[in-house]
Amino acid sequence: MMRFLKAYVRSMRLYFAFVTGIAGWIGVAFYDFMGESEVVPVRRMLILTMLFLSYGVNQVINDFFGLREDRINAPNRPMVIGELNPHIALIVSALLLAGVGIVSWRLGPLAVVPLVAGVLLNILYEYAKAFSLLGNAVFGLSIAMCTVYGFLAAGPPPAPLFTANRVSVVLLVAILNALMTYFTYFKDYQGDLAAGKRTFIVKYGVNAARYAGVIAALLPTLAFFLFMRMGWLPAKDILFMRDFVFCGVMTVFLQAWTAVLYFRHPIGERTYFSLVTNVRACVAGQVALIAIFNGTLALYLFSASYVLIGFLFDLYRDARS
Repeated sequence: MMRFLKAYVRSMRLYFAFVTGIAGWIGVAFYDFMGESEVVPVRRMLILTMLFLSYGVNQVINDFFGLREDRINAPNRPMVIGELNPHIALIVSALLLAGVGIVSWRLGPLAVVPLVAGVLLNILYEYAKAFSLLGNAVFGLSIAMCTVYGFLAAGPPPAPLFTANRVSVVLLVAILNALMTYFTYFKDYQGDLAAGKRTFIVKYGVNAARYAGVIAALLPTLAFFLFMRMGWLPAKDILFMRDFVFCGVMTVFLQAWTAVLYFRHPIGERTYFSLVTNVRACVAGQVALIAIFNGTLALYLFSASYVLIGFLFDLYRDARS
């Protein structure tokens, strides 16, 4: 049992937990910002705990469906080397998700909708990878469901449910995560090629993909200013929020540095170790969105996530796992 648990936790890649955790925290922070009703602390902690663990649980499911390419890309992963029984791990993940579904129903029936959508998108993702950028788009949407979940699980849903600023925030989360997963494909190039996964990098080649990465690094910033120009975001207020400006500037820097790292080292072991900057860039962008609603909270989250992502990543120093 202990061997299984250790292998399961290793497969969760906990440094990615901040991706779903902070994405969901955006929804909770947005709900708090509306001020219609205060999110009870116990309720908030329950929501955030499930969100932080959700990436890992879904990652195990991804490992199950991606065993073929993992045998090349990550031959030391627990599921590949036999430390983690694939079918038992899949059952455990399904049971955990079922438990989250029951808790979510008690928090608010509408919260089950993004939960189910996120799981289905996660399963679809393994197949969507075969169609160039479609895999990135599906992945981004699956993480954006965490933001929707955090908002709907926080309390009674407001009316109207869909507004321009809420939709714009969800789209920005999707773009940030689509960009993040684009760069992760560099380390998976050989396995994706062998498995017939026609990702952008496989389809157009490493050299073209690294130039495209430099351009793609600008997309979240361009999307932000586009939504602001369209009036979907409070332009006059945002640009004078010091906490938001700080988080935003740091995000742009980390995104640019991620593009530089993968441009300089698009293949080889360095693509794995560049992951830590890539994850930090994505999480920083999500924290910047929280700064719109709660600047002090965003600064705490930026500092904590930056340090803890690095700490957890150091526990996964094997580039072949």
